Amino acid sequence: MTVNLTRRLGIELPILQAPMAGVQGAELAVAVSEAGALGALPCAMLTPEAMVDELQRIRAATARPLNVNFFCHAPPVPDAARLARWHQVLAPYYAEYGLDIGSVPAGAGRRPFDQAACDALESFRPEVVSFHFGLPEAALIERVKGWGGVVLSSATTVEEARWLEAHGVDAIIAQGLEAGGHRGMFLNDDVTTQLGTFALLPQVVAAVSLPVIAAGGIADARGVAAALALGASAVQVGTAFLCCPEATTSTLHRRALQSEAARHTALTNLYTGRPARGIVTRLMREQGSLSEAAPAFPLATAAIAPLRSAGEAAGSTDFSPLWAGQNASSCREVPAAEVVRALAAGLG
Repeated sequence: MTVNLTRRLGIELPILQAPMAGVQGAELAVAVSEAGALGALPCAMLTPEAMVDELQRIRAATARPLNVNFFCHAPPVPDAARLARWHQVLAPYYAEYGLDIGSVPAGAGRRPFDQAACDALESFRPEVVSFHFGLPEAALIERVKGWGGVVLSSATTVEEARWLEAHGVDAIIAQGLEAGGHRGMFLNDDVTTQLGTFALLPQVVAAVSLPVIAAGGIADARGVAAALALGASAVQVGTAFLCCPEATTSTLHRRALQSEAARHTALTNLYTGRPARGIVTRLMREQGSLSEAAPAFPLATAAIAPLRSAGEAAGSTDFSPLWAGQNASSCREVPAAEVVRALAAGLG
């Protein structure tokens, strides 16, 4: 299926760059696509207008295929009592920086794929549209397929993979527990259901008839070869690109990725309200990586943002979401094309 999937995606190499909201934009996507893999633009944190600007930059720089990525969460109804509890937890940290917890701005920080996003996207007709946290409504999927777009989505369990197959995806990203950033889990929120990549991958391959893309912990040629040997049609890689000059990863984040700290990552809901893997920080150590105090995704973000800004201004990552997978061993300050070439050495 490897050849079939690369042909379907219009790429030379069965390698996908993971979309990484907050640490990349058009430049990384272009560099990866120009290298023969599939570059990605994460749009969960972009307004439709900002998305259009990024897509215009990409289309001006490359004619190669592109993956445009969106979240599919249901926006939560704010719970005043839960938000008050969250603010109470964070108040001592606010006091450290002389910040006013009472002035926390409103705002979700992440937006799901909706009619407005689809309207803005359609004129660009991206070759691939991928989703996290399930799928949007069927009518939006049909619009994407109507312009010839290939639809991908993440599964973190066999049950999610079967659900995605039944709801019309063209290929499934099997996201192992090692992967950095947000878990794509959507059928339940029980983190004990989550498997490592090389346990999940062969089970998903056996359970569905679609091509399966392996994601999580794959950082070098050996990981690529192992994934393909277990039935993957392609691999998706994120962390290995975080220190590339084309990424927008902050200096503090880059420093952490290239330090011993990167060996200790954990799933946390403290930064957004939903489990995501990142390097362990002071906030995670003191409040517990997974806390019932954190409001529903993505409402936790608003109160964290002022702390993050104040901390980073002082040279601290105590309150910064340092997203990273469990294998940052190949995260180096080299051009994205060099990362692609190193991964491609595992294709045989």
